Amino acid sequence: MNNNQPIIKVVDSIMGSGKTSTAIEMMNNTEDRNYIFITPYLSEVERVKKSVTNRKFYEPKIYSKDGETYTKFDSLHQLLSNNKNIVSTHALFKRANEETKELIHAGNYTLILDEVMDVVEQLEIKKNDLELLFKNELIYVEDGFIRWNEDKKDYDTRYNDIRDMALNNTLIFFRNTVLIWTFPVEVFKSFKEVYILTYLFDAQIQKYYYDLYNLKYDKYIATNENGKYIFKKDTENTDKNIKKDFKQKIHIYEGNLNDIGDPDYSLSKSWYEKKSSYSLKKVKNNLNNYFKNKVKTNSQEAMWTTFKEFQNKLKGQGYTKGFVPCTARATNDYRHKKNLAYMINRYVNPIIYGFFKEKGISINQEQYALAELVQWIWRSAIRVVRW
Repeated sequence: MNNNQPIIKVVDSIMGSGKTSTAIEMMNNTEDRNYIFITPYLSEVERVKKSVTNRKFYEPKIYSKDGETYTKFDSLHQLLSNNKNIVSTHALFKRANEETKELIHAGNYTLILDEVMDVVEQLEIKKNDLELLFKNELIYVEDGFIRWNEDKKDYDTRYNDIRDMALNNTLIFFRNTVLIWTFPVEVFKSFKEVYILTYLFDAQIQKYYYDLYNLKYDKYIATNENGKYIFKKDTENTDKNIKKDFKQKIHIYEGNLNDIGDPDYSLSKSWYEKKSSYSLKKVKNNLNNYFKNKVKTNSQEAMWTTFKEFQNKLKGQGYTKGFVPCTARATNDYRHKKNLAYMINRYVNPIIYGFFKEKGISINQEQYALAELVQWIWRSAIRVVRW
């Protein structure tokens, strides 16, 4: 294992404080390093390509050569081997493997990660499929990790994703029943420097992941000083005045439409799964009442969310098109939305929670829920507020 400690700077600033603008200015003005900018959305990929004018950024693309078709992941490795500056998405970067790590290290790269990634996930696999993999000796357990039988690594099956993750040493066998995927920590260690642009980092799973692997980091903020965007160490509560200004512009509905059972349990995923159609109809009626009668909004300005599998049960006339996934991050696409309804109560996946707990790391569920709510709210018109 690579025991190097990369320089990790967590830029923990409130949304709209200029984190991405500061990163763009930094990339424009430094010439002694290569950059990889990773963002959740393709729209932000285009923004970076257009905004960084002093150097060229390349986006991994599917391409053909000598009659062969190569994937975006192949393209990523080609760009890395040619020491190009790269901008891509979380989804592609999460596929990083041993070859990716070696190319990053050789290229002397700095990573800018726009928003935290899903670095620990429960892998959805049916019990029968898992049993079949063991029975056919395709996989086995060693030191708590799922290993793929090296003699069968060239087999092409419908379990190729499991094979690739196992060969990449990223699959953990947890409680003898489930598979947990973890992003290979060696990839972070391969960078010269890492910047993470986020808010409320202490409530994020990536923070606990760093604690698990003992990766140290310093807190920074993005700020504008004398007309210039810079990152500087967070030594004071610089968000205080910004928060005060936002507080005056947010109006919270506290009426009886919020009264849906136990406030600590209602609207959680398990609550939705256990409730009858009658209970879900009540939620839908309250949602409809709020948009039509309490705020008297239209679909253009309405913004609401729930768990994806219950979206169709809650949608209604006048607000259906205002649905925004609860996982929305790092996008300005909804900055025209003024009337919001957050119809969920988010908790950390219990398997992930238990995984960290068994490692001696306790996740603060209240902080996590708050951070998820705040991130979602900041996709709305609050992003156009100026101070």
